[in-house]
Amino acid sequence: MDIRLLSTFLEVARVRHFGRTAENQHITQAAVSARIKQLEAYFGTVLFTRERNNIKLTSSGERLIGYAEVMVSTLQQAKYELSLEESMTLQLSIGGTPNIWDAYLQNCLSIVTDEFTGYGFNAEVLSREQINRGLIERTLDMAFAFDPLKVDELECTKIANLRLVLVSTSLCNVDTALSEKYVYVDWGTAFALEHGHRHPQKNAPFLRTSTGRIALDFILEKGGSAYLPLSLVESFLKSGQLQLVEKSFNWDRPIYLSYRKKSTSIDAINAVAALIPQIDPSSSFSLVKAGELEC
Repeated sequence: MDIRLLSTFLEVARVRHFGRTAENQHITQAAVSARIKQLEAYFGTVLFTRERNNIKLTSSGERLIGYAEVMVSTLQQAKYELSLEESMTLQLSIGGTPNIWDAYLQNCLSIVTDEFTGYGFNAEVLSREQINRGLIERTLDMAFAFDPLKVDELECTKIANLRLVLVSTSLCNVDTALSEKYVYVDWGTAFALEHGHRHPQKNAPFLRTSTGRIALDFILEKGGSAYLPLSLVESFLKSGQLQLVEKSFNWDRPIYLSYRKKSTSIDAINAVAALIPQIDPSSSFSLVKAGELEC
């Protein structure tokens, strides 16, 4: 099917006017009518009711919108990917959960992109479920998460450790840190289970969040405690804005790399996998500067 038929249908559905659609798409009004008639003939149904100065979607037209949006988006993405390939530019899509980007990948990405000349990169912040689907559906080449993905067609290997430390804006012990403005950060399923064993029957967290960046900003502004990556808080420990909680233990969280076993980008994936563990995942420039400015 010609993608122009669907894009014209979506534009008519948006503006509810054949004339404005023609202007927006730089075609004639007759061409707009012809494209809608072709679609209606293809699907064997009426998509719009046409009354004077009043165009309405039929129930069939309403149902087609979702499918049309997906098809147009997919075909446009395919066209873009193929154009990159035609121009000899290789594309690598990298995904990670929000905490992975905050604590580890943000700095790594700039070094990886410098090392791989001739590549275009796509960096995505995704949930674990979106990562799993993206790898299976081939919209992602490689992805990083705190918990391994157990799918037959995926290779999943531990690539690094992320050290978490319990920090606070004031000198305190573990009991105080966990009972006064404690911010619980979601560092994965294994962390949640072990957290329950380490700190049983403690007070409910003052705040829960899915990203270390939110937790760090919050406790710096409002005071409190949280388990955060050493790489993210090191500059704040040095400046005295944060303190290590007395008698607390460090927590090493494994980071897993997942990719399709039969990926066409396997050589690039292996090269990235070899490079990333060598990179010091220092905190991002903006956070370091923020700490320096506040001192």
